[in-house]
Amino acid sequence: MLIPQPIEEGLFLKRYKRFFADINFNSKPVIAHVPNTGSLKTCLNENALCRFSVNNDPSRKLKYTLQSIKTPSSWVGVNTALANSLVWEAWEKQKIPHWQKYKFGKKEVKVSEHTRFDMTFWQKDLGINPKKKIEPIMYKNDSFHFVEVKNVTMAIDGVAYFPDAVTTRGQKHLIELMKWVDSGHTSEIVFVIQRTDCDQFSPAKEIDPEYARLLTEAKNKGVIISAYACKISKTIIELAPSKKIKIVL
Repeated sequence: MLIPQPIEEGLFLKRYKRFFADINFNSKPVIAHVPNTGSLKTCLNENALCRFSVNNDPSRKLKYTLQSIKTPSSWVGVNTALANSLVWEAWEKQKIPHWQKYKFGKKEVKVSEHTRFDMTFWQKDLGINPKKKIEPIMYKNDSFHFVEVKNVTMAIDGVAYFPDAVTTRGQKHLIELMKWVDSGHTSEIVFVIQRTDCDQFSPAKEIDPEYARLLTEAKNKGVIISAYACKISKTIIELAPSKKIKIVL
């Protein structure tokens, strides 16, 4: 997947008010949007090399968007919005073996008043209008595979961790995924590790012990837990399902 273009490089100076970063670009400070709501622990080192996209649309408040930061062991993609697109692209290109049986899919699926999943897959043509809400109760003899995607940037000594801050929203998603397993469907949470230096994934128990507890409960309920690293270059990022990531709960 092509990272938003054009891409420039500079030196990361600081992050503030969550969504702003100062970058030294051509010996001058510029302000960039930070498309990530997490804390970005282990990623923000002053004067680290960084990459940012440029958008000259006059309607935008900020011209620049931070895309990745260099750590001692890896480039780290910080744009959370890319995670869903990476997973969808992997499904379309049949890169994930256990998804190859699904011939149909839809993004941003609202299945109830309070529940929306990042994507949903199913095996046969059910005549579903992609512009309308999917109501699984209408398809009693057919199973849906509900998928929630989480972006991961935090890593220590080759272990990727999520979340990097307490996430009540993430806790809710796990509870919802378990409910749909109880309803006879299948569900999965996919952790997209936007870095190249990890071979293991674990929940960040010290940061959000409730999320870690729910993740273990979800696994025991039958929710599939998947974690994939990424290949990252200056202009391209893609999921790397062939790289084995060990999941330790």
